[in-house]
Amino acid sequence: MALHWQVIIALILGLVYSYIAVVTNSASFPINEFTKDFISPFGKIFINLLKMIAVPLVLFSIISGIVNLKDVKKLGRIGTKTLLIYVVTTMFAVTVGLLVVNIWKPGSLVHEDLRLEKRIEYEIWRNADSDIPRLDSICAVCEYPEIAAYVSADSTRFAVDDDVKKKMEAAAESKDKGPLYPIVDAVPNNIFDAMARNKMLQIIFFAIFFGVVLIQLPTEKAKVMIGLVDSANMIFVRMVEIVMIAMPFFVFALMAGTLVDLAGDNVNKLIDLLNYLLNYSGAVVAGLLFLAVFFYPTLAKIVGKMSYKKFFSGIRDAQLTAFSTSSSVATLPVTMDCVHDNLEVPESTTSFVLPIGATVNMDGTSLYQAVAVVSLAQLHMVDLSVAQQIVIVVTATLASIGAAAVPSAGLVLMILVLESVGLNPAWIGLILPVDRILDMCRTVVNVTGDATVSLMVAKDDAEMES
Repeated sequence: MALHWQVIIALILGLVYSYIAVVTNSASFPINEFTKDFISPFGKIFINLLKMIAVPLVLFSIISGIVNLKDVKKLGRIGTKTLLIYVVTTMFAVTVGLLVVNIWKPGSLVHEDLRLEKRIEYEIWRNADSDIPRLDSICAVCEYPEIAAYVSADSTRFAVDDDVKKKMEAAAESKDKGPLYPIVDAVPNNIFDAMARNKMLQIIFFAIFFGVVLIQLPTEKAKVMIGLVDSANMIFVRMVEIVMIAMPFFVFALMAGTLVDLAGDNVNKLIDLLNYLLNYSGAVVAGLLFLAVFFYPTLAKIVGKMSYKKFFSGIRDAQLTAFSTSSSVATLPVTMDCVHDNLEVPESTTSFVLPIGATVNMDGTSLYQAVAVVSLAQLHMVDLSVAQQIVIVVTATLASIGAAAVPSAGLVLMILVLESVGLNPAWIGLILPVDRILDMCRTVVNVTGDATVSLMVAKDDAEMES
């Protein structure tokens, strides 16, 4: 049976198992505890294995790709072209997200009482100095004073969840470091520390620097190191192939463990705030489907001269891996294998373009941020102007560059986007129940975008050489 069918079956079995576990869990039959103790760890092992391979694979594949180019000028041309395409596709993705959310209006399709209640919460946050002010003073400045009937003045009502607090602190730490900090942070002071902490931009910087210097050395001085790099690259590629043999089992464990942990003992928790969350999720998925099913395949067909069938069949294993891991970096080894072997993109291109894409190309994440921010504003009866939505496009694009390619990193970035248009960053707590599922979907789009750009760069480069 083909690997993608095995993975799809594993995903379905994981869904079925998690539902049974949530429904049948009891004190006498604690299947949830069994799942967390004996099944969920294998899903974590899967992600750890892929990340373990991904870091050295990025290092050696970029160096190998530069060596195979044998021309610094060609490297500069490909690098500039790659980054330019990534920035353009990211801005397009944000724009698509804004169009979808303004047409769908998921935040407006909610009972009026809930929206009025959320509006007063927003007014309290906006007018607060250090303590929650008196309700009557808030109603005096609020456009909807009649909502007092829906709101309690108790400050505990507006307490921020611990998980949300942590993400707000991470965003504040990033914001306080200054506008040029991402550039400073891209240059490592210790490459081994960068590898240990999965600092992908720093690893990419070192790999490019190392590769450029290596190809400028005399052949007799460089051949031993070039052979070492090529051998190491082949070893890590082979490690990926071995891990993929057990991928269906790992995917089952990952899916079952994630859903059981999310649902807990209450299956209804998955559909909290059902009306808003379903419409919000639908808007996000609609935008992501447009990118994955229409936009990228069209680019691949027009620029890359590749049929829809070959494109989708070529990258489906990478897409399934992205869906199950929610991490572009963890999926990178599989993406490189699919793009090189199935889409027939030269290794010199995949080894350079894809690692950079896994770090800076977050089209799915950027689209989701646009939909989430505007829909949350709609829910709280806050109208965002055209100028504010343009700010969202720019902020979401810049924030996605260098974002950690790990599960739910987009939530931290969304805090920066919310603050850029004067909204409450604690609102991310409202969309946490469905974030993991949407994270799986947007990672598929991120990986699909990486593969498309790799195909475009390779085709354009081949035409220039001919």
